[in-house]
Amino acid sequence: MSVQEYLDKHMLSRKIEDAVNAAVRAKTPDPVLFISNHMKKSVPSVITNIRARQILDSRGVPTVEVDLYTNKGVFRASAPSGSTSGLQEAIELRDGDKGMYLGNGVSRAVKNVNEKISEALIGMDPTLQGQIDQAMIDLDKTDNKGELGANAILAVSMAACRAGAAEKEVPLYKHIADIAGKTNYHLPVPAFTLISGGNHAGNNLAIQEIMILPIGATKFEEALQIGSETYHHLKTVITEKYGPRGCNVGEDGGFAPDISSLKEGLDFVKEAIGRTGYNEKIKIAIGVAATEFCIGAKYDLDYKTPNKSGQNFKSGEDMIDMYKELCEAYPIVSIEDPFDKEDWEHSKYFCSLGICQVVGGDLLMSSPKRIERAIREAACNSLLLKANQVGTVTEAIEAVKLAKDAKWGVVISQRSGESEDSFLADLAVGLATGQIKAGAPCRGERIAKYNQLLRIEEELGDQAIYAGDDWKHF
Repeated sequence: MSVQEYLDKHMLSRKIEDAVNAAVRAKTPDPVLFISNHMKKSVPSVITNIRARQILDSRGVPTVEVDLYTNKGVFRASAPSGSTSGLQEAIELRDGDKGMYLGNGVSRAVKNVNEKISEALIGMDPTLQGQIDQAMIDLDKTDNKGELGANAILAVSMAACRAGAAEKEVPLYKHIADIAGKTNYHLPVPAFTLISGGNHAGNNLAIQEIMILPIGATKFEEALQIGSETYHHLKTVITEKYGPRGCNVGEDGGFAPDISSLKEGLDFVKEAIGRTGYNEKIKIAIGVAATEFCIGAKYDLDYKTPNKSGQNFKSGEDMIDMYKELCEAYPIVSIEDPFDKEDWEHSKYFCSLGICQVVGGDLLMSSPKRIERAIREAACNSLLLKANQVGTVTEAIEAVKLAKDAKWGVVISQRSGESEDSFLADLAVGLATGQIKAGAPCRGERIAKYNQLLRIEEELGDQAIYAGDDWKHF
C-alpha cells in the first residue's frame, strides 16, 4: 500500500488539514503540540485493557487496585474494605488460603479482573458508566457479586468513572454529577472521628466512634481547620489524664484511650471543643455500631471488658433512655446505628422522637431493599453509603437517589480498610450529599479525602457551596 493509498483509506489528509486549520484559528505558539492534542481528541475513547493487582489497605490487609487503560491514558482506583459485612451487601472475594495473608488474599478477585472483566469491557466507551457497571453485573450473575467479587467490580467501576471524566475533560465530581443528573456541587460537612472504640480500637469503649461536625464553618477549608485544631486539643486533654500512652489511635485515626464509659469520652471531646473556642460552630455525632455488642435482645456495653462483660446489659428501652440523656447533656445531632441491624422496632420508635439524625449503616447495608423498607417504616432518616456494600458507582448513585427522594440525609462513608484513593470526596461533592465520614483529620488514607475536598473547593471558587447548617437537607 502506497503512502497516498494509506492516507486516503484513513482519510488522514482531511483530518490533518482540519487540525492545521484549528491551530491557525487558535494562533497557538506551539502548533505541533496543538495539532497532536487536536488529533487525539478527535478519536473517541474506548477501554483498551484493564489490569488489577493486590495491594494493602490501611490495615495491612489485601485489597484490589485496578489500572484501566483507554487510548487516552491510564486510570487507577482501589476498593475499600470494612471490618464487618452484612448478609445483604455485596461480597468481597477473598482467597481463603490461610498460608497467604491469613486467608485474606484477593488473588482470585485480581484474576477475575485480568481475565473475565477485562475481556468483557474492552472496546466500551468509558463515559457510559451505567452500561459498564451493568455489563459487570451481568457477567457476575449473582445477587451479591459473589462470583467476581465486589472488590473487583467496584475497583473497575471507579477506574472507569475516572476514565469517563477524562474523556469528557471535566473533573471527576462533575462527571459523577452529570451521571446523577445534578447541576450543583456542594462541599460536605465532614464528620471527623476524634475517639475510636468498638471493633476499630483496642480499648474498652463499646461504641465505635465519637465524631464532630463543624456545621458552623463558612467553607470546607475552615471546617478542616476546626477539625484539625480540635483533634490536637483533644490529644492534649487525653495526655493530661492518661499520659502519652493514652494517645494511641484506632483504625480510622481516632484516639483510643482506655476510657471507662461513653460519657467520659464525650467529656474529653467537649473539653477539647471548649479549648478551641469553636463551641458555636461544632456539633457532636456518635457512631454506635450496636450490632457489635447486641446479644439476643440485650446490649452489652462492657462486651470488651472480660471481667465486666454481661454485667452491664441494657434493653432497647434502656438504650433509648441513654441516648435521650446524652442528647440533652451534649450537643449531639446525629447517632449512627443506635440499635442492632435487625432491631427495627426500637430504631423506628427512636427515630419518631425526632431528637437527632438517625443514620442507618448496618441497618441498611446500602441495600436498596433495606433502604426501601426503612423508608416505609420510618426506621431512620439518613443513609450511610458505603460504596463497596453495593459494588458499583451506578448502584451507589441509585441508593443516594432513593434516600434523597425520601428527604433523608446522606453520609458518604469510609471503611476501616482504606487506601489513598480519594474517590469518596468527588462522590460526595458530585452527589451533593451534605455529609462525609472519612475518619480522623490524620493518617494519609483519611487525609487523602479531606485534601481532595480542599482542591475541589479551590477549583470551584465562588461557585463552591459548603453545606454548613443545611448538612441534613442537601
